[in-house]
Amino acid sequence: MGLFSRIADVFKANVNDVLDKVEDPEKMLKQMVIEMEESVNKTTLAVAQAIANEKSLERKIEKAKKDREEWEQKAVQALQASRDDLARAALEKKAIADRNLNDLVPIHIQAKETANKLRQQLDSLKAKLDEARSRQSTLIARSQAAKAQKQIAQSISGVGSDAFSKFDKFEGKIEKLEAEATAFEELAGSNTSLDDEFKKLSSGPGIDNELEAMKAKLGLLNSSNTNS
Repeated sequence: MGLFSRIADVFKANVNDVLDKVEDPEKMLKQMVIEMEESVNKTTLAVAQAIANEKSLERKIEKAKKDREEWEQKAVQALQASRDDLARAALEKKAIADRNLNDLVPIHIQAKETANKLRQQLDSLKAKLDEARSRQSTLIARSQAAKAQKQIAQSISGVGSDAFSKFDKFEGKIEKLEAEATAFEELAGSNTSLDDEFKKLSSGPGIDNELEAMKAKLGLLNSSNTNS
């Protein structure tokens, strides 16, 4: 296995398993922050409503306590005035205020606990949202780096040992053609030399002899030899 193939396998093992499961990590991170913001907003509204309900119950409790005290004072006042009828009516009103108070107290306790729990949830969500916002840029940067690694891995895996083996094959073919060309040149050169040698033999003494014979026939051989 070639170097590029090994590098591609390492990158694909560390990156592809994560990124292939997420279509766009950056969008997912931003979407998660948006969802957390929406949760914080909803929880904030719920906390506000719980606090408002708690305050409303507190006011009702205070009013029930005040009514109870007032009707009790009126009953005493009526008794001092020898008005048992008015005292009885006042005590009936006081009894109603007592029942209201007894009903409101446990409801107020539950409302206060609910408001406190919602406050804690809101604080936790705000802390997580702050952490998500602070880490978002870092995570996006890591996501972009992972994408780049994935692209590199894909590019390298696309130019692996197969491509380089093809280069080697073409190089072998070229070397073969070069060797064949050299061989043909040598053969062509040896054939040419051999033909030239035979031509030299055929155009050698035979022509000279024929030339001398023609000179002798024309009577030019003596005069030619004299002049020379």
